[in-house]
Amino acid sequence: MEVRDRIIERAAELFRTYGIRSVTMDSLANQLGISKRTIYEVFSDKDELLMEVLTRMARQQKDLVKRVLDESENSIVAIFKMLEINRDNFQSMSPAFQSDLKKYHHVVLMKNADNIEMPDYRNHFQVIEKGIKEGLFRKEINPDLVNRCLYNLGRSIMDNDLYPYELFSRRDVIRNIFFIYLRGISTPNGLDLINKLAKDF
Repeated sequence: MEVRDRIIERAAELFRTYGIRSVTMDSLANQLGISKRTIYEVFSDKDELLMEVLTRMARQQKDLVKRVLDESENSIVAIFKMLEINRDNFQSMSPAFQSDLKKYHHVVLMKNADNIEMPDYRNHFQVIEKGIKEGLFRKEINPDLVNRCLYNLGRSIMDNDLYPYELFSRRDVIRNIFFIYLRGISTPNGLDLINKLAKDF
């Protein structure tokens, strides 16, 4: 593995575990067993490294979503698989990492927004269209609007300000917010499948 890839991979692990602010270039160098100078030969500063980490994470998420959609037997199963993946992903992610992204690196993220390959929610409305064709989602719904709503509901699940961790488990938030909406757009066949999958979620 090239030095650049090693740095990005280890930085991603440390950021996710301890938060962005807690990880210094010195501590990263020690973890990798290389000099800090070596890191600075590859990345000009920590912000550039963070951008590379976020870009790689977004690309991996995009590839994962595509694979789930391609391999799932129907749209509702695909949605549940993506929910489980996102739930497990966020459970392994330190609250400090989420907080740092939200509070301390907003300016950096905005400044570099055009250079970050982020997952595009517009690519997911095919799941809704597929669900309509499968007879699992109601025909009268607008796939684009529904997809935008599901996308934002999914993002809100991990919002600690909206749903404090000490008050609500992520599972309860998903069951009371996301599942309720999903049931509302479903046909009787879709509803039966949702209720079946929800029991094991």
